[in-house]
Amino acid sequence: SLRGSWRLRSGNGSVSLRAEVPGCVHTALLRRGLIQDPYYRFNDVMYRWISLDNWTYSRTFKTPFDVRKWQKMNLVFEGVDTVAQILLNNVTLGRTDNMFNRYSFDITSVIQEVNFVEVRFLSAVSYAAEQSRCHKAHSIPPACPPPVQKGECHVNFIRKEQCSFSWDWGPSFPTQGIWKDVRIEAYNYYHLIYFSITPFFVKSAQRWYLEVESIFDVVSSKPIAGLVTVNIPKLQTQQMFSVKLQPGEGSIVLLVNINKSAAVEAWWPNGHGRQTGYNMTTTFMMETGCQIEKFSKVYFRTVELVQEPIPGSPGLSFYFRINGLPIFIKGSNWIPADSFQDRVTYDTLRLLLKSAADANMNALRVWGGGVYEQDEFYDICDEMGIMVWQDFMFACALYPTNQNYLESVRAEVSHQVRRLKSHPSIILWSGNNENEAAIASNWFSIPSPDIGLYIQDYVTLYVKNIREIVLSEDKSRPFVASSPTNGLESVKEGWLSWDPYDTHYGDTHFYDYNSDCWNWTVYPKTRFASEYGFQSWPSFSTIEKVSSPEDWSYTSNFSLHRQHHEGGNIQMLQEIGRHFKLPQSPDPVKQFKDMIYLTQVMQAQCIKTETEFYRFSQSEIINGEGHTMGALYWQLNDIWQAPSWASLEYGGKWKLLHYFAQNFFAPLLPVAYEEKEMLHIYGVSDLHEDHKLTLRVFVHAWSSLEPVCTLAKEGVTVEAQSAVPIYKESISDFLERCRNCTRKSCVITFCLVGEDGLRSPTNHYFLSSLKDAVGLEKTQLSASVSQQDDVYIFVLQTTAIAPFVTLDVGSIKGRFSDNGFLMTEKKKMVVFYPWEPTSVEELESSLILTSLLDVV
Repeated sequence: SLRGSWRLRSGNGSVSLRAEVPGCVHTALLRRGLIQDPYYRFNDVMYRWISLDNWTYSRTFKTPFDVRKWQKMNLVFEGVDTVAQILLNNVTLGRTDNMFNRYSFDITSVIQEVNFVEVRFLSAVSYAAEQSRCHKAHSIPPACPPPVQKGECHVNFIRKEQCSFSWDWGPSFPTQGIWKDVRIEAYNYYHLIYFSITPFFVKSAQRWYLEVESIFDVVSSKPIAGLVTVNIPKLQTQQMFSVKLQPGEGSIVLLVNINKSAAVEAWWPNGHGRQTGYNMTTTFMMETGCQIEKFSKVYFRTVELVQEPIPGSPGLSFYFRINGLPIFIKGSNWIPADSFQDRVTYDTLRLLLKSAADANMNALRVWGGGVYEQDEFYDICDEMGIMVWQDFMFACALYPTNQNYLESVRAEVSHQVRRLKSHPSIILWSGNNENEAAIASNWFSIPSPDIGLYIQDYVTLYVKNIREIVLSEDKSRPFVASSPTNGLESVKEGWLSWDPYDTHYGDTHFYDYNSDCWNWTVYPKTRFASEYGFQSWPSFSTIEKVSSPEDWSYTSNFSLHRQHHEGGNIQMLQEIGRHFKLPQSPDPVKQFKDMIYLTQVMQAQCIKTETEFYRFSQSEIINGEGHTMGALYWQLNDIWQAPSWASLEYGGKWKLLHYFAQNFFAPLLPVAYEEKEMLHIYGVSDLHEDHKLTLRVFVHAWSSLEPVCTLAKEGVTVEAQSAVPIYKESISDFLERCRNCTRKSCVITFCLVGEDGLRSPTNHYFLSSLKDAVGLEKTQLSASVSQQDDVYIFVLQTTAIAPFVTLDVGSIKGRFSDNGFLMTEKKKMVVFYPWEPTSVEELESSLILTSLLDVV
């Protein structure tokens, strides 16, 4: 391995320092104290010079073996970011131009006992501009990001993380560096490059088999024969194969039949069963005498993307069947966890993914403007039962299709599919993010006579190249060309439908910042909601780390600078203003903190309303629309400390939205909505069995902790994996029964309770905007903290009903069991799960309790 310490120097040699590999220029400069935190204040713009320079990584190394004893030696880069010339002992081995590719250079004739390796980078920004200049055919829009993003141009001309040139939630840091492992490989006869295992279930025979694929580089001049043994002890399965490896690069595919008498436990998504995996050993014993032993974990699961006619509805369904069972997809969209990938550690990934699973999510979409994630990401998803919708890395743009570009993309796609296809968590390959929609809705104002050209490019790239490779490499999962798409309908229309947002087909992305987000009728009754969301600000403790006191106001230069979505800060104000009083505190810092709190309350309440709508639409068709089978909100995580659509802040802290997600994604949930003055309550269930439950409804006047009236409806059947209406009454009758209640003076809470402690979260429904609520009083909130084993117990007390009660312990890492809740009882117990050692004293001194009436 050539990991570790390298030399790094700037283009003219004026800056020279030690740098870690894997790593990048920015983090190397930061480690040596040559720059401040790149995320601090306005540093993203101040440090533009770093990305515009051409940096060189170099080091000397001793060959740790006798060069004469090996037939072939390679210098292998798992990832180079991005455009570089690679030299060994002053001989050019080759060039790199794709961050997502693996590069292997034959160094057999160049390697010596002591070697000097150099990686000479070219600025990604100047390379992209140059590629765009040289592209003499038609223009490939968009040329540049909107000015509000403060980004770089022509990112679609470079095979690099697309959001590294800026996005509407992230900064522009076009990094340079050796971002993954680099090593020397030496071998005689043959070498294993890729190894993958794909399970298949034969329905007719009711048995599993595995497709075990091994890709070799064979250096001997004649074929090598040998034996391969595959052993899965737990499944009493052992098979032996005679194989012959042909000279050059080639693959062998072995079909392993699982012993029919073995009880195979399938891999299930989070909330639907266990994530059972089996240890498997594959041994290659070749006549040349060298043996390879490969230890793997093998999982059994099937996936189908079902697109079929639905009775009473035009169009087709769009849902996933896992192991033969339709699964409602609950989750979010994943973006890169940092602008500097070398800072994304196993612990970073584990914390974020565990937070997704803890919020009852069963899926994440790895979005196409970031990176194909590291192996550990998918390992953790396998282990936690988080299904992955995997985009290829193309987003919100048109792309070139010249020969060199296509060859690079083909290599990228085949490398990534081979690397990732053994993971049961990945359930779908998707060609790009929003590029079908970009052409269909003509985002880039292409004159109509030229559209045909761009459609041709689109089909060439995503269908004739990417899809073709995916289908030849992996027959075990579905492929869609884009998101949003109309699925089979898009295919029928030549891969580009005239309206990819059609609710009767495929998936939709939906954003609307001008309507009232509490009004469910503005949302599309789609087959599958793969993107939707609202922005909020991260907590003050997160912002504080990268700002100075003069920045702490909603209208400061800093607040404007961090907002990369045109008009975003004003849109948040408008959404808040519909339902809440805006903060008027004369103290600017208090006003800023109140604004942050309200943006999080607003975001949580909006996405709750929208997600509940998608969940209660799963079993019904109304006016030809419905059977919604997926809700992936935009977005899970943050790349830096800024306002965004995320529910997890940079560093992993849960926003209120993430606490709400834990409830609105609960396996059992009652949901209320209003239509034509009628109150409807649905029972939504992801459970595998029907349950007889009691619906409990409480009506409180805002002015009293004692309920005005309660209702218990017994014997309510909530069917397995469905959403059924369980209660309906006109609002006026309902209020009349609860004497003295009006829409403005009362609030409804409700839950489902069953045998054996089965219980849904308590949900709430507001009958009016809270700015119009009558009888709400400022409360005295207090909390006592105690330690119990490795968690902390907060006992909260209130003197009055308190909406959106929020506990915040600043930058102490951890999460609460519940937060942002409506407190309708005098006492409530909340658990704090720390992610690092803390103490009762530390928690007490950091705790800030806020409820809606603390905003003045």
